[in-house]
Amino acid sequence: MQWPAGCPRVADMQTSFLDEPATDLAAALDAEGHAVLPGLLAPAQCAALAALYPQDALYRSTVVMARHGFGRGEYRYFAYPLPPLVAQLRQALYPQLVPIANRWNQWLGKPLCYPATLDAFLARCHRAGQTRPTPLILQYGAGDYNCLHQDLYGEHVFPLQVAILLSRPGVDFTGGEFVMTESRPGEQRAHVVPLAQGDGVVFAVHERPAAGPTGRVRRLAMRHGVSRLLAGRRHTVGLIFHDAT
Repeated sequence: MQWPAGCPRVADMQTSFLDEPATDLAAALDAEGHAVLPGLLAPAQCAALAALYPQDALYRSTVVMARHGFGRGEYRYFAYPLPPLVAQLRQALYPQLVPIANRWNQWLGKPLCYPATLDAFLARCHRAGQTRPTPLILQYGAGDYNCLHQDLYGEHVFPLQVAILLSRPGVDFTGGEFVMTESRPGEQRAHVVPLAQGDGVVFAVHERPAAGPTGRVRRLAMRHGVSRLLAGRRHTVGLIFHDAT
């Protein structure tokens, strides 16, 4: 495989993630396809973001999930310019995940290198016609859920994304757990990821590498969703790093 010029090799890659030890973050993503970032946002920041949901001028579109067979509930895609905190999170998190994304590509034999900055990556998306912003906020009420899915949106896909829980489990809502599944040859696995208010979860958008029984790297298909809410209301912010067609 020809590796793109200027892209670091696996042995050269190092990362840090805010206060999360790099080895812990990378190890969790490599082992399970997701990693929890405790206390990524403070309660006041969570409340401020959740309060944005009714402000129509902030969004480019609203999706009622039941109309499309996606589940029940709603989500709204922010328009550019993004709200400052959403833009800051997206800009800050992307470069911390790039080394892991590039290492995964190398393991999967993909001759594709993601640039070091979000602006450079978005410029690549926009040249390909992916110009619509993808950060979103989701709202669930009692009985709502999100079917297992993958957030792809176009040719250019960054393989990791982040969801941040804005509501308080057991106080604002019950049920509504974040769920991931992975497909292995002859085996399906599910992960329920417990989150507290302000926690983020980094997870694979659609696939990840994993060592097979013989040590060879294999490709696992990943999906994510939210289980049915039993009561209350749940808000989440989703940070997807590629834009949409």
